[in-house]
Amino acid sequence: MSVKTPRGSRLVIALTGRRNTGKSSLINALIGEEVAIVSEVAGTTTDPVVKTYELIPVGPVTFYDTAGIDDVGEIGKKRVSATKKILWRTDVAIVVIDEKGITYEDKNFIKNIADLKIPFVVVFNKADISEPSSNDIVFCNKQKIPHISVSASSGKNIDELREKLISVTPKEFTEEKPLASDLFEKGDTVVCVTPIDLSAPKGRLILPQVQIIREILDGNAIGVILKETELEQGLANLKNKPALVITDSQAIGKVSEIVSKDINLTTFSVLYARYKGDIETLVEGARAVDSLKDGDKVLIGEACSHHVQEDDIGRVKIPKWIKKYTGKNITFDVFSGHDFPESLEEYSLVIHCGACMLNQMEMMHRINECKRRSVPIANYGVIISKLHGVLDRVVSSLF
Repeated sequence: MSVKTPRGSRLVIALTGRRNTGKSSLINALIGEEVAIVSEVAGTTTDPVVKTYELIPVGPVTFYDTAGIDDVGEIGKKRVSATKKILWRTDVAIVVIDEKGITYEDKNFIKNIADLKIPFVVVFNKADISEPSSNDIVFCNKQKIPHISVSASSGKNIDELREKLISVTPKEFTEEKPLASDLFEKGDTVVCVTPIDLSAPKGRLILPQVQIIREILDGNAIGVILKETELEQGLANLKNKPALVITDSQAIGKVSEIVSKDINLTTFSVLYARYKGDIETLVEGARAVDSLKDGDKVLIGEACSHHVQEDDIGRVKIPKWIKKYTGKNITFDVFSGHDFPESLEEYSLVIHCGACMLNQMEMMHRINECKRRSVPIANYGVIISKLHGVLDRVVSSLF
């Protein structure tokens, strides 16, 4: 496993539960080394303990050992709050139960995790002391909750727990998605419209363009690459109409007027929205622009820092287009980095970059964080298509 794999690029697995249920012992058993302090004193774990691990075949994961959900006092409340923040970016949760069994507090916590739509496993720890009661087994079976009895101290069923974690991992984290290869067949012509503007890297194409060209070649199709200024002539030169036209989002307005409606049309960024994330959620988020009101705040999310130019797509063009489209007085904030701001709920809409520098897992982290906090999210390409009145057209071939 590469130690250079970014933390945000890993599946996040959080160990949660009451104090002194053996969460720290369990993470040590799962990892196979002493990474968390183990003590019989309740509340030993304060700040979340983080450990990376290779969970085959899922790949690199990050384990979080969190403070007990029943921590007390002012400091305890802050520890519980930190645990909740970890849950916002958790992909799979482990709810650790001790010999006391599933308590009323545990049931409330399990409900909270289920409401957040986080896949989870109930782990009955300390099997060397006692096995789970029949009532607890009935509860899990009735609620269709995956569960297992283990002993962190003896190692009983630890391998089986790893398999259980793999089984509940969401498919979007384990299955490779096509970028555009499912939209054309062998021998088809695919036209790629690639404007060369100030944001285009000198001497090379942007990553989505390169990846799609490679898919065209791998699929034994015919690729035609041109600028938007040569599109009309390029289409006229073709003997047969193309199976698909893919354009840079910023040229979608002009391109949609040139390409006849009987030809499938989409954008590189919209394809990336499907490839890296949840296209349905991002399209739904783009439609939320129709509900923006005076005084609303919109967050522009950037995956990486970059030199800001005078026509920057996220910081200049999209805000200008949204103000023109809505006619509303809207405030725009820009956030660049790994995590979203803690005050995410104050935003009426999040608009994320195309995520060409993120992998699928990290983009899904961000989408899920917005969904869990009921904040609509779109990406640059989807929102641009919406603002130019062609969203339905550019996504019609993707569903």
